[in-house]
Parts: sequence; C-alpha cells; structure tokens
Amino acid sequence: MIEYKNKHYICALDLGFEQIRGKWKAVILCHLDEGPKRFLALQRMTGGISQKVLNESLREMEEEGLIRKKVYPETPPRVEYSLTAKGRELVPALRSIESWAKKNYPEARAPEL
Repeated sequence: MIEYKNKHYICALDLGFEQIRGKWKAVILCHLDEGPKRFLALQRMTGGISQKVLNESLREMEEEGLIRKKVYPETPPRVEYSLTAKGRELVPALRSIESWAKKNYPEARAPEL
C-alpha cells in the first residue's frame, strides 16, 4: 500500500494512473507535447470538454507538476500551458497506449486523406 497526499494506492501503477485518471488529462498532455497552448486552443482541440472540467484538469496537473502555467503580464492577460520535464516523461507511455489502440482497434485509426 502506498500513501500519497493522504490517499492510499494499491501499487505504483495505481498511483501513476491517478495522475491521468479521467477522460481528458492524457489527451491534454499529448496536445501539450506538440508545444505550449492557450486555454481556448486546448478547449477547441479536445472538442467537447467543458470550461469547468478543463480548468480542473489543468489545475490538478499543475499541482502534480506535470504542466506549467505561464501568465504573461499583458492586458488582457495571456496564459499558456506547457509540459514540465515530469510531464514530458509521461508522454511516451501515453503514445505507446495510443499506438496499441490503433493497432488493436481499427476504428481508432485516422482515415487516410
């Protein structure tokens, strides 16, 4: 049993999955792997995520040190999100799962253009 932030996890895998649990966190991390993004760009790219859920997901990943929020001193304020080193370490595992899904589920493959 592992205790982290007053929560108990069965094993390290359980703790690791907690960081990307939910529908959107892994998707957001993969989009940020392509470079820094602003809030509205992330919302458009994820297609269907509510502002509330995106805010919560970004805040939770920032608290875990997976992403960084940079606020530019401009009017109106410009905010960009990017991966930290810790977040970049996680992306290859996510891409591996993505490749597995494409291999094993033909529906997951993008149509040829």
